[in-house]
Amino acid sequence: MLACPLCQATLAQLDNGVACPAGHRFDRARQGYLNLLPVQHKNSRDPGDNQAMVEARRDFLDAGHYAPVARRLAQLAAERQPQAWLDIGCGEGYYTAQIAQALPAADGYALDISREAVKRACRRAPEVTWMVASMARVPMADASCSFIASVFSPLDWQEARRLLTPGGGLMRVGPTSGHLMELREVLYDEVRPYADDKHLALVPAGMTHAHGEILEFRLSLVEAKARADLLAMTPHGWRASAEKRAQVIEQPEPFVVTVSMRYDYFVRQD
Repeated sequence: MLACPLCQATLAQLDNGVACPAGHRFDRARQGYLNLLPVQHKNSRDPGDNQAMVEARRDFLDAGHYAPVARRLAQLAAERQPQAWLDIGCGEGYYTAQIAQALPAADGYALDISREAVKRACRRAPEVTWMVASMARVPMADASCSFIASVFSPLDWQEARRLLTPGGGLMRVGPTSGHLMELREVLYDEVRPYADDKHLALVPAGMTHAHGEILEFRLSLVEAKARADLLAMTPHGWRASAEKRAQVIEQPEPFVVTVSMRYDYFVRQD
């Protein structure tokens, strides 16, 4: 199932790690993950989200603010009953762990390019094979997954198609144009509209859009820390001015925002 990121040969278990027939070996970290991101595949020394961003997202999600988003994703995964699944761009593992709970009989894999994120993700579901790896060079064999989840994550569509079995599918979860609108209205002088269906034009030949739905609910953030964590885990946190961020965090009343998510499912046909 796992493939060497250097030569693409099959990786087999060896002592406390994995190795390929060519002798490329990758040890398992003490936290339990495999680092399958060779230095030559890195764009920086520590790619992906840093420790502060990861911890802000972990605290926000663990507080249950996006629980309906994760619950619906787990339900959709369970309906498809895959034998092997992958969470691509898993972050600190909040959504991954709920997929694992919904699919106890399936083989689960998860990866992120951020080592800081995967270090924390390991603790959520030890039964999952956790990897630090590139989403553009996933170290898994062709047609090895019957279900892929991509939640708030950049996506290489051709790579996703390569990984899917015929009849398998990709569940993409991302924000609609109305997501966090109240927050954006405070942070920016002008809220620029954007098309939340642009990804539909990127779907490669041989994959079809089989399901789509929107989940929307209102979220009341009472604590200043929750508002600060939300800012820290979104691009808005570093795009907006310090004055605007303080306006959100320090206001005396609960801050109410709209959470609005698209779920799109794409099936590989051939």
